[in-house]
Amino acid sequence: MSQRNRQSRSSIGRNFWMFVEAPQNFEITREIDFSLFGMGAKYRRRAERMQPQDRVLFYINGVRKWPASATITSTYFEDNSLLWHPTTRGESFQYRVKLKPDIVLDEEDYIDAMILGPRLDYVKRWAPENWPLAFWDRLHLLPQRDFRLIEGEMERITSRNNRTNKRENPEPRTDDDNDVGMINDEIQNQAETPPSDRSDDDSSTENCSQLE
Repeated sequence: MSQRNRQSRSSIGRNFWMFVEAPQNFEITREIDFSLFGMGAKYRRRAERMQPQDRVLFYINGVRKWPASATITSTYFEDNSLLWHPTTRGESFQYRVKLKPDIVLDEEDYIDAMILGPRLDYVKRWAPENWPLAFWDRLHLLPQRDFRLIEGEMERITSRNNRTNKRENPEPRTDDDNDVGMINDEIQNQAETPPSDRSDDDSSTENCSQLE
C-alpha cells in the first residue's frame, strides 16, 4: 500500500472488525495473549485494509459468545509458521496482524450472542430467526454502533467484577494507618476516663498545685 493511500486511509477513521474463531483456535489465541491473528488467502484484501488502531471483537463460533476486544497494532504481514489448527481443508493463516488485548473476560462472563446479537444493526439483513448466519464468515466489518454496544457490555461486566473484588478483598491497613488508629484510640480513652480513675501521679500534681 502506498504512503498516499495510507494517509488517505488514516483520514477516514478506524475500522471495527469482528474476528470469528473456532473454540480450539480461540484458546490458542488466548494462550499467546491475543498478540496475533491469522487469516487465509481468501481474506487478503480485507487484511490489506487493516491498520494500526483498528478495533477488534473476538467471537467464538459454535458457542456464539464474545469473549474479548483488542486493538490492531500493525499492518498485515505474511508468516507461514504453524500456530492455529485448520478447520477446513486447505485453510491457512499466513496473513497476520499484531494485536494488543483491551478487554478479556473470564469464561463465565463471556457475552451471550443469543441475547445481544438480535439488537445489532449488522444482522438486520437476515430474518430474525436466522440472524446467526450473519456471523458465518471469519471476518466482519461491524458498524461502530454495534461494536460500542458489545464492548460497552464488556466494560460493564469488568467494572462490576472490580467492585465485587474490592468488597471481598479490601486493601490491608498500612503501618501508618495502624499508628494513627492507635493514637486516636488513646485520645478517645483519655477523654472518656473520669477524674477518679486518673493515676496517682495526676493526683499528686493537682495537690502540689493547690499548696502553691
